[in-house]
Amino acid sequence: MPHKTLKENAFQFCKDFIDNRLKRLHKQIQEIQTALSSETKSSVGDKHETGRAMVQLEREKLGTQLAEAEKVAQLLSKIDIEKSQEKIGLGSLIKTNKLSYFIAISAGEYKGKDASVYCISAATPIAKLLMGKCVGDSITFNKVETMIKEIL
Repeated sequence: MPHKTLKENAFQFCKDFIDNRLKRLHKQIQEIQTALSSETKSSVGDKHETGRAMVQLEREKLGTQLAEAEKVAQLLSKIDIEKSQEKIGLGSLIKTNKLSYFIAISAGEYKGKDASVYCISAATPIAKLLMGKCVGDSITFNKVETMIKEIL
Protein backbone atom coordinates (compact mmCIF):
# COMPACT_ATOMS: atom_id res chain seq x y z
CA MET A 1 0.00 0.00 0.00
CA PRO A 2 1.53 3.36 -0.96
CA HIS A 3 2.37 5.56 2.05
CA LYS A 4 0.39 8.51 0.75
CA THR A 5 -2.72 6.37 0.47
CA LEU A 6 -2.26 5.12 4.03
CA LYS A 7 -2.02 8.72 5.27
CA GLU A 8 -5.06 9.78 3.22
CA ASN A 9 -7.03 6.80 4.53
CA ALA A 10 -6.07 7.56 8.14
CA PHE A 11 -7.11 11.18 7.62
CA GLN A 12 -10.45 10.10 6.09
CA PHE A 13 -10.94 7.69 9.02
CA CYS A 14 -10.52 10.65 11.41
CA LYS A 15 -12.93 12.80 9.37
CA ASP A 16 -15.56 10.03 9.35
CA PHE A 17 -15.07 9.51 13.09
CA ILE A 18 -15.73 13.17 13.95
CA ASP A 19 -18.56 13.50 11.38
CA ASN A 20 -20.34 10.50 12.92
CA ARG A 21 -19.84 11.94 16.41
CA LEU A 22 -21.31 15.29 15.34
CA LYS A 23 -24.33 13.59 13.70
CA ARG A 24 -24.93 11.48 16.81
CA LEU A 25 -24.77 14.52 19.10
CA HIS A 26 -27.10 16.56 16.87
CA LYS A 27 -29.58 13.66 16.87
CA GLN A 28 -29.42 13.33 20.67
CA ILE A 29 -29.94 17.09 21.09
CA GLN A 30 -32.97 16.92 18.78
CA GLU A 31 -34.37 14.04 20.87
CA ILE A 32 -33.82 16.08 24.05
CA GLN A 33 -35.61 19.06 22.47
CA THR A 34 -38.55 16.78 21.67
CA ALA A 35 -38.54 15.39 25.21
CA LEU A 36 -38.40 18.90 26.64
CA SER A 37 -41.39 19.92 24.51
CA SER A 38 -43.40 16.91 25.65
CA GLU A 39 -42.45 17.59 29.30
CA THR A 40 -43.97 21.06 28.92
CA LYS A 41 -47.37 19.53 28.08
CA SER A 42 -47.48 17.52 31.30
CA SER A 43 -48.27 19.15 34.65
CA VAL A 44 -47.82 16.74 37.52
CA GLY A 45 -46.23 19.26 39.91
CA ASP A 46 -42.87 18.42 41.49
CA LYS A 47 -42.43 15.31 39.35
CA HIS A 48 -42.86 17.49 36.26
CA GLU A 49 -40.26 20.02 37.45
CA THR A 50 -37.73 17.28 38.30
CA GLY A 51 -38.19 15.70 34.86
CA ARG A 52 -37.73 19.07 33.14
CA ALA A 53 -34.60 19.83 35.18
CA MET A 54 -33.07 16.45 34.30
CA VAL A 55 -33.80 16.93 30.60
CA GLN A 56 -32.35 20.44 30.76
CA LEU A 57 -29.14 19.13 32.41
CA GLU A 58 -28.81 16.47 29.74
CA ARG A 59 -29.24 19.12 27.03
CA GLU A 60 -26.49 21.25 28.58
CA LYS A 61 -24.17 18.23 28.81
CA LEU A 62 -24.79 17.40 25.13
CA GLY A 63 -24.22 21.05 24.21
CA THR A 64 -20.80 20.93 25.88
CA GLN A 65 -19.94 17.69 24.06
CA LEU A 66 -21.09 19.22 20.76
CA ALA A 67 -18.91 22.31 21.27
CA GLU A 68 -15.91 20.08 22.00
CA ALA A 69 -16.58 17.91 18.92
CA GLU A 70 -16.87 21.04 16.76
CA LYS A 71 -13.46 22.23 18.05
CA VAL A 72 -11.97 18.86 17.10
CA ALA A 73 -13.57 19.05 13.64
CA GLN A 74 -12.15 22.55 13.18
CA LEU A 75 -8.66 21.36 14.18
CA LEU A 76 -8.92 18.47 11.73
CA SER A 77 -9.95 20.82 8.92
CA LYS A 78 -6.67 22.75 9.37
CA ILE A 79 -4.48 19.70 8.75
CA ASP A 80 -2.76 19.63 5.37
CA ILE A 81 -1.88 16.00 4.66
CA GLU A 82 -0.13 16.92 1.40
CA LYS A 83 2.59 18.82 3.25
CA SER A 84 5.69 16.72 3.85
CA GLN A 85 7.53 17.26 7.09
CA GLU A 86 11.05 16.55 8.25
CA LYS A 87 10.01 16.95 11.86
CA ILE A 88 6.95 15.38 13.45
CA GLY A 89 3.99 17.69 13.87
CA LEU A 90 0.22 17.84 13.49
CA GLY A 91 -0.77 15.81 10.42
CA SER A 92 2.34 13.59 10.45
CA LEU A 93 2.11 9.87 9.80
CA ILE A 94 4.93 8.26 11.77
CA LYS A 95 6.20 4.76 11.20
CA THR A 96 8.27 3.36 14.05
CA ASN A 97 9.89 0.00 14.63
CA LYS A 98 6.82 -0.85 16.76
CA LEU A 99 3.66 0.89 15.49
CA SER A 100 2.45 3.62 13.15
CA TYR A 101 0.79 6.82 14.36
CA PHE A 102 -1.16 9.60 12.68
CA ILE A 103 -1.13 12.77 14.76
CA ALA A 104 -4.49 14.48 14.29
CA ILE A 105 -7.34 13.54 16.64
CA SER A 106 -7.95 10.66 19.01
CA ALA A 107 -10.05 8.40 16.79
CA GLY A 108 -8.65 4.98 17.61
CA GLU A 109 -7.05 2.48 15.27
CA TYR A 110 -7.45 2.67 11.53
CA LYS A 111 -7.08 -0.82 10.08
CA GLY A 112 -6.12 -0.79 6.42
CA LYS A 113 -5.60 -3.80 4.17
CA ASP A 114 -1.87 -4.01 4.73
CA ALA A 115 -1.26 -1.78 7.73
CA SER A 116 -2.85 -0.25 10.76
CA VAL A 117 -2.34 3.26 12.14
CA TYR A 118 -3.21 4.65 15.53
CA CYS A 119 -4.92 8.03 15.10
CA ILE A 120 -3.92 10.07 18.13
CA SER A 121 -4.31 13.63 19.36
CA ALA A 122 -1.29 15.90 19.72
CA ALA A 123 -2.24 16.12 23.42
CA THR A 124 -1.62 12.41 24.10
CA PRO A 125 1.53 11.50 26.05
CA ILE A 126 3.09 9.56 23.16
CA ALA A 127 2.39 12.36 20.67
CA LYS A 128 4.02 14.87 23.03
CA LEU A 129 7.14 12.69 23.04
CA LEU A 130 7.10 12.36 19.23
CA MET A 131 6.55 16.05 18.39
CA GLY A 132 9.56 17.72 16.85
CA LYS A 133 11.50 14.46 16.42
CA CYS A 134 13.12 13.38 13.13
CA VAL A 135 13.77 10.08 11.36
CA GLY A 136 16.38 8.14 13.32
CA ASP A 137 15.41 9.68 16.67
CA SER A 138 14.01 7.46 19.38
CA ILE A 139 11.64 7.94 22.30
CA THR A 140 11.05 5.95 25.45
CA PHE A 141 7.41 5.44 26.40
CA ASN A 142 6.36 3.09 29.22
CA LYS A 143 9.98 1.92 29.51
CA VAL A 144 9.94 0.79 25.85
CA GLU A 145 12.33 2.41 23.40
CA THR A 146 10.82 3.15 19.99
CA MET A 147 12.80 4.21 16.92
CA ILE A 148 11.30 6.59 14.32
CA LYS A 149 11.79 4.98 10.91
CA GLU A 150 9.73 7.25 8.64
CA ILE A 151 7.75 10.50 8.72
CA LEU A 152 5.11 11.02 6.04
